Amino acid sequence: MTFKANWQPPDRLGGLRRFAIAITVFNILGHTVFGFEQPWATPFVSVGTAYFFEIVFELLDCYIHGHKPRFAGGWRSLIDFLLSAHITGMAVAMLLYANARFMPVVFAGAVAISSKMLFRVTVEGRARHFLNPSNFGIATTLLLFPSVGIAAPYHFTENLSPAASWIVPAIIVVSGSFLNIRFTKRIFVAVGWVTAFFVQAVIRHYVLGHSLSGALLPLTGVTLVLFTFYMVTDPATTPFTPRSQFVFGASVALVYGLLVSLHVVFGFFFALATVSLVRGVTLYAQNYVKATADQRVAAQGALVVAREKA
Repeated sequence: MTFKANWQPPDRLGGLRRFAIAITVFNILGHTVFGFEQPWATPFVSVGTAYFFEIVFELLDCYIHGHKPRFAGGWRSLIDFLLSAHITGMAVAMLLYANARFMPVVFAGAVAISSKMLFRVTVEGRARHFLNPSNFGIATTLLLFPSVGIAAPYHFTENLSPAASWIVPAIIVVSGSFLNIRFTKRIFVAVGWVTAFFVQAVIRHYVLGHSLSGALLPLTGVTLVLFTFYMVTDPATTPFTPRSQFVFGASVALVYGLLVSLHVVFGFFFALATVSLVRGVTLYAQNYVKATADQRVAAQGALVVAREKA
């Protein structure tokens, strides 16, 4: 109750700026220090693709609705407008591994940005996308390109000393927690995800006989640490209230446990895409039911007025 009383709207722009800086620095360090194995040109290709489609869709929307581009007004406006696309492109480049090929990365970036325009639902009077762009782009690419995988967990700390390999994820946890508490207001998504991750691991251990340490171990890797604090908590595609956030995060973990039990690889990407899709369909259905009810009430009111006049 205290959290709700003191809750303030998330600082979206402030969060995007800090997130963009953090993921850019992480990619630079990844290619120069940590041991990223993708070609150094991969982030340029991925981010360039994301920029291109973000601008194209914005110009198309301006043409259809007759308004000025959101990036009009100088370099600052352009930079702020491209922050979201920049983060998406960096995430795709960092998490996908297509060896020396660039077309799967281009495909993932194009799908990611396109999903923002194609899959939208009205939330609190505004049309919002409900699929996490980078996650959906990665999940779709993994489905359609069998030869493409995700970045190996070891390459995030491959060239670091044992002590530094602990320090890096610790920094991600601290910075990610600060970002989600102070700016995005989505810390309860991460709490729900981590809590239910432990639950599904225990269930798999006692019901299916899976190794408990093996079920819990993925959460300690840098990949899932990044997923926990910088992907599943995306403020644009997650609920607003603390309770709904917790349920959303927990749902992703439980679907992940189900997918792993069915021997589905890359389960956390598919789990987030599935839960986000179900949430979007649910919101659409709720809007449809509400609109139908409003139309029925309006029709009944018009009928009453007509009878009174008669």
